[in-house]
Amino acid sequence: MSNTQIRSVSGLVFVVIFVWSLLASPVIFTMVMLLSVLVMTKEFTTISNGNNYPVTSKLVMLASAAIYALFYFYYSGKMDSRYFWLLAPVVASIPISILYGKDQQKKTITEGYHKSAFFMMAPIYIALPFALTNIILFDSQYTYAPKTLVSLFVILWSCDVGAYVFGMAFGQKNGHKLFPSISPKKSWEGFFGGLVAAMISGFILFYTNLLQTGLIHVVAISAIVFVFSVLGDLSESLFKRNFGVKDSGSIMPGHGGLLDRFDGALIAFPVAIAYIKLFQLI
Repeated sequence: MSNTQIRSVSGLVFVVIFVWSLLASPVIFTMVMLLSVLVMTKEFTTISNGNNYPVTSKLVMLASAAIYALFYFYYSGKMDSRYFWLLAPVVASIPISILYGKDQQKKTITEGYHKSAFFMMAPIYIALPFALTNIILFDSQYTYAPKTLVSLFVILWSCDVGAYVFGMAFGQKNGHKLFPSISPKKSWEGFFGGLVAAMISGFILFYTNLLQTGLIHVVAISAIVFVFSVLGDLSESLFKRNFGVKDSGSIMPGHGGLLDRFDGALIAFPVAIAYIKLFQLI
């Protein structure tokens, strides 16, 4: 199979599992999403800090899992807000644990200081954006309502497909590079292909009543998801380039790691959710 075929099959399996879990029940989706957050957190800490701080890595994964779980329990009406304070000791223990990394005695103080920044960043960069999706997964009566989040994923995936198809067709040989110093393969042709795909998917979601809001808001949400997913993709590319890594992992053939698959959502979804809540669309 060619790389394109492998990528397509892998992506299709990913979409089927994700959409099925999202539509099946909040518990199933939460388990899938929680596992995904843990895998992405592990990918991030491995790239940035290797395996020399096993205790710290486990605490970071615990913090990421706790952030997602607490948001789920609170917005589903199963928990009081006071339990968010449980995050305080977990987060506070992360920089302390770096003092006891197995290679810390061989490194300078500055080395440990730099590593602490990446460890502290992981739960905020990875867990928090997906924890915020629970805000739009449940209504004011704590009823599970996944249509809006499904719509955001549809727009996001449409952007990816549009950008990939247009980029391969028009941007590879004589195309105009979007950001060559960070991601040499991305082109302006792919950029506008993704924009067109985002708008088409937005109109389809509007006319099928999956995204239940005014057409102007649908266009705005589609544009937000598109623009910020591109920025999220570039941000993750910069992160990997800084450490000389091509892919964040190998869990998805043809795509890389889960962090490679979700990089756009990490930036786009919080902004889209902020827009939705700002205008009280749900």
